[in-house]
Amino acid sequence: MFKKRTMGVIVGAVAAALVFSGCASDGGDSASGGTDGEKPYIALVSKGFQHQFWQAVKSGAEQAAEEFDVEITFEGPDTEADVDQQIQQLQTALDKSPAAIGFAALDSQAAGPLLQQAKDSNIPVIAFDSGVDSDIPLTTAATDNLAAAGEAAKHMADAIGHEGKVALVVHDQTSVTGQERRDGFVDYMEENEPNIEIVDIQYGGGDQAKSADLAKAILAANPDLKGIYGSNEGSAIGVVQAVKELGLDSTTLTVIGFDSGKAQMDAIRDGLMAGAITQNPVGIGYETVKAAVEALDGKTLPKTIDTGFYWYDATNIDDEEIQAVLYE
Repeated sequence: MFKKRTMGVIVGAVAAALVFSGCASDGGDSASGGTDGEKPYIALVSKGFQHQFWQAVKSGAEQAAEEFDVEITFEGPDTEADVDQQIQQLQTALDKSPAAIGFAALDSQAAGPLLQQAKDSNIPVIAFDSGVDSDIPLTTAATDNLAAAGEAAKHMADAIGHEGKVALVVHDQTSVTGQERRDGFVDYMEENEPNIEIVDIQYGGGDQAKSADLAKAILAANPDLKGIYGSNEGSAIGVVQAVKELGLDSTTLTVIGFDSGKAQMDAIRDGLMAGAITQNPVGIGYETVKAAVEALDGKTLPKTIDTGFYWYDATNIDDEEIQAVLYE
C-alpha cells in the first residue's frame, strides 16, 4: 500500500532527469540577470549539497534550465546546520544581480533582510523544499510535509500494533521543513493513536553521525522503545547506523524514514527499515526553475506548488512508479 500525492510534474521523466547533466553553470560573472548577457540567470541556494536528495533537486533544476533556456547556479552549505554559510551564499547570489532566486531556507527567519533586499531590487524569489517565514517568495515548490509526516506516522502505528513508545530524530527545528515533518508526525499520533507515546524528540542537523549518536542515546534511555522516525535522509541513515551498531532488527525496533538514497533503500531491502516517505526531488528542482521563469514572464503563481510524495517499502520499492522518484 502506498499513498500518492502528486502534481503533474513529469513523473514519467524523472528517472531520465536523474542522470541529466550539463546545463548548470558553476558560477560566473553575471550582470543584469544573465551570466553571459543573453540568457536569464537564476541563482538557486539550497539547504545542503551533501545528500543525494539535493543532487536530485539539482538535476531537476538543470532539466528545467535546459528546457526554458536559462542559466542557473545551484549551491548549498556544507551541512544543514550551517545557517551562516547559507546566508553568505544567498548574499553572494544577490551580489551577482540574478534575474530570479530560488531559496530553500535553513532558518525561516534569518534570511529576512536579504529577501527584502531581493524584493527591493525587483528580483523574484521562489522558495523550494522549505518555506520561508515571509510573504516575499512568490510561491513555494515543496512536498506537503505535514501530510507526508502524517503518512509516516500512520505506517509507524500500523507496524508497532498501535501501541508502545516511539521517538523522533529530526533534522532541525528552525526550518519550516523540519518543523512540519516533526509536527505532522506528532499531530497524527496525538489525534489518532491514544496508545502510542512519543517519549523523545531530538535534533541532529541532518548529520548521520550525530543522528546515530542521538538514536543510541534514546534507545539507552528507553530500552522498551518500539519505533524511531528519522525526518530526512541524514537523520534516517543515522538511525539505521545506530540499529546496525546495536545489532537490532525489525522485530526489536521499527524504523521509519523520510527521503531516499541508497543507504535507506538498502536498509529497506535488508529489513532494517520498515519503509520511508520519498519526495519528488527532481520535480522540486524542475518546478522551482519553471516558477522562476513564469515569474519573469509576469505570470501569476499559486501560493504553493505541491510536488508530491510516496510511501515505499519492501512491497513496492521496485514498482516503476516508485523507482521513478527514488534516487541513489
